[in-house]
Amino acid sequence: MIRSIGDLLPGLLRDLGLDDALQGWRAVADWRRVVGERLARRTRALRWSEGKLWVEVDGAVWMHELSLLRRDLIAELNRHLGAERVKELVFVLPRGGSLR
Repeated sequence: MIRSIGDLLPGLLRDLGLDDALQGWRAVADWRRVVGERLARRTRALRWSEGKLWVEVDGAVWMHELSLLRRDLIAELNRHLGAERVKELVFVLPRGGSLR
């Protein structure tokens, strides 16, 4: 029986231990869609590593607001991903002073 690569890939990634990493990077790619336009205009997901999602935030005021929303954002991301992948959000300010 011939199976498509799409059918084989999820099992292969799981067997190689790459499934969690792939789903974590989905959180980066889908950040804008998950958090909505209002927050997406002031933030940008940067990277993923071992349950942590780093998010660049446009200023200290937004960083404070997002820290208050942290639990809800994690829950919504995990709901979107279909599993408890995101354990922590790490908010950082842009190096140049403002989000590009």
